[in-house]
Amino acid sequence: MIIKKSRNVTRQKRHLRIRKNLIGTADIPRLNVFRSNTNIYAQIIDDTLGVTLVSASSAEKELKLKNGSNIEAAKAVGKAVALRAKEKSINAIVFDRGGYLYHGRVKALAEAAREAGLKF
Repeated sequence: MIIKKSRNVTRQKRHLRIRKNLIGTADIPRLNVFRSNTNIYAQIIDDTLGVTLVSASSAEKELKLKNGSNIEAAKAVGKAVALRAKEKSINAIVFDRGGYLYHGRVKALAEAAREAGLKF
């Protein structure tokens, strides 16, 4: 009998492989994405200090989303995190997709952040 590994376990391994090469600095921080079944979360992190500079999620009341797990919610979170980053004068970032495929909600969040003015 074949025992199949959990999708989340394989995602975490993929994320570790990606994180070996991605480092967020004070000049160019890292935009991390976490996708759950109900919401999507984004953080801009300075890895040298280990500090979250800016964050946004679809669970926030400010965004007024009916459903936190669709592409429209991801676009709203991407735009929100980009606007908050602009307020803190962050213009360029490194994108960390968190081991997820660059497709669907993750892609929508990244494109919305680009449209709002962040440079990857």
